[in-house]
Amino acid sequence: MKQIEFETNPKNYQHWTYEIIDDVAYLSMSVNANAALFEGYELKMNSYDLGVDIELYDAVQRLRFEHPEVRVVVLGSALDRMFCAGANIKMLGGASHSHKVNFCKFTNETRNAMEDASENSGQRYIAAINGTAAGGGYELALATDYILLVDDGNAAVSLPEVPLLAVLPGTGGLTRLIDKRRVRRDLADIFCTTEEGIRGKRAVDWRLVDETVASSKFETRLADITSEMAVESDRPINVKGIWLSPLERTITEEGLQYPLVTLEIKRQQSIAIITIKGPNSEPPEDTEGIRAEGADFWPLALTRQLDDVLLHLRLNETEIGLLVFRSEGDRLRGASYDQLMLNERANWLVREIILYWKRTMKRIDVTSRTLIAEILPGSCFCGFLAEILFAVDRTYMLDGQFEGDSREAAHIRLTESNFGLYPMANGLSRLETRFLGEPQTIDMHQNRIGIDMQGQDAYEFGLVTMAPDDIDWQEEIRLLIEERNSYSPDGLSGMEANLRFAGPETMETKIFGRLSAWQNWIFQRPNAVGEEGSLKRYGTGLRPIYHKERV
Repeated sequence: MKQIEFETNPKNYQHWTYEIIDDVAYLSMSVNANAALFEGYELKMNSYDLGVDIELYDAVQRLRFEHPEVRVVVLGSALDRMFCAGANIKMLGGASHSHKVNFCKFTNETRNAMEDASENSGQRYIAAINGTAAGGGYELALATDYILLVDDGNAAVSLPEVPLLAVLPGTGGLTRLIDKRRVRRDLADIFCTTEEGIRGKRAVDWRLVDETVASSKFETRLADITSEMAVESDRPINVKGIWLSPLERTITEEGLQYPLVTLEIKRQQSIAIITIKGPNSEPPEDTEGIRAEGADFWPLALTRQLDDVLLHLRLNETEIGLLVFRSEGDRLRGASYDQLMLNERANWLVREIILYWKRTMKRIDVTSRTLIAEILPGSCFCGFLAEILFAVDRTYMLDGQFEGDSREAAHIRLTESNFGLYPMANGLSRLETRFLGEPQTIDMHQNRIGIDMQGQDAYEFGLVTMAPDDIDWQEEIRLLIEERNSYSPDGLSGMEANLRFAGPETMETKIFGRLSAWQNWIFQRPNAVGEEGSLKRYGTGLRPIYHKERV
C-alpha cells in the first residue's frame, strides 16, 4: 500500500490556498480532481480524500503559528455555486476498512483543531457557503463558529449519508447538529433523511445555518461578520509568527528517526517503541528567546515530531498492535522547560505550543493500539511529558537500578502542568480521569508537585501500574507482550477505548466514542460495503439491496 505522508507546506498544496488581508485569512477550497491520494477516483465538485484533509490540517496549524495577526479565518470555495460535496464516494467505496475508519478519525481531529483555535486561540472561523454543502462539506462548515449561506434558490446544506450511502456522517455531523447547534431532534431526523437538503429561510429557522443572504450582498455581509468577530479576539498586533520548518526525518525498514523522537518497529512482536529525547540545552530566559528558537524550541519540536510519528503509525503500520513509550534525558532540564511554559503561558506563542501538546496527547488517547509506558533509569518523564504516563493503558516503572547500570534510579515528577493544563476530551485532566471519584487523591498529588518519586513510591501513590525490580523486569514485560499478542485486536480496541474515557461525556467523546464505534461497525456491513451495498452501487443506476435484520 502507498505510504502516506502527513507533512506538507503551502508551496505543495494542490487543493487549498489561503490569502491574508489584514487580520483575516481566506482559506479557499479548490480541489484538483486529478490529484487524488490513490488511483481509481476523481475528486470532482470539491469532494475530498485524506490528501485534501492533510493540506487543511497543515493550513490550520500554520495559521496558528505563522500568522499571529490572523483573528478570523473565512472558509470558502473557489468553485462557482459549489462549497464542498463531502468525502469522495468512490474513494470510500474502494478503500480498505482501516483506511475508511482512520480517514474519519483524522478529519474529526482536524475539525476539532479548528474549534480549538476558535475557543482557545482567538482565531475564529466562518463558513462562507456559496452553493451546495453536502455530507462532509456541511460537516466542515459545522466546525466553524458562524455559517453564512448564500440565498440563490439552489444553495443548500445536507447530510445525505443515511439515505444515499447507508453510512453515517463520519465527521461529527450528527453530534454537532444536536450538541453544538441545538437542532431539535425531530427536525434533525428529517434533515438527515432528506437527500436534497434544506435551503434558505428554513435552514436558518432550523438552526442549520446562522444566516442566509442574497448573492448580491454576500461579500458585504461576510466582511461585516469578519469585522465583528475580529474585535473580540485577543490575538497580538504587530507580532511576527514563527515558520514551521520541514521536519528532519530518516526512514528505514525498522522505523523512523527524528532529532528528538525515535520509532523502532519490531514486526515479529507486533510492537513499536517510541523513545522521546529530552532537551540538549537549557531553556531560553523568556518569550523573546522562545520566539528566536522558533520551531527548534524543544517542546514545539518534540510535539511536531511525535505528532508525525503517531499519524505514520495510524495509517502506515496498521498491524502494529502495541506501542511502548520511553524517554531519555535530563529530567531537571526538562522540568525547567515545563516551568518556563507555565510562567509564560499568557504569551500567544507559548499558548499555541501548549494547545498543540494538548491536541497531540488527545491523538494518543484515541490511538487504537495497546499503549504502554516504560520508566527506566535515564528517563525524563516530568511535567507535560508525564502526561504520557497517564494516557497509556499501563505504566511500568523500574524500582531501583539494573545490575551494572551506573545511572541513578528512575524518577518521575508532577508539576502544575498535570492538573488541568492538558485536558482530555472529557474535559478532565488525565489525573482526574485516573482517580475519578477520589478528589482527596488529587489533593494529595497536588501537595507533591515538584517532588521526585522513585518506583515504589510512584506505585504506592497509584501513579504507575507496576514497579518491578531488576530481577522481575524482563519477565514482566515479556509476559505482557505475549499476553497482549494472544488477544483479538478487535476486542482490545473496544476494551481500551471504553476504559480510557471515564467521567463526563462531551461532544468530543461522543464523536470519538459513540460515532466512531458505530461508523466502524457500519463500514463492515454488507448494506454499506457489500457488492450490492450503497457504496458499491452509488452512481451505477442500480438500487442497493439491503439485509433487513436489525442488529
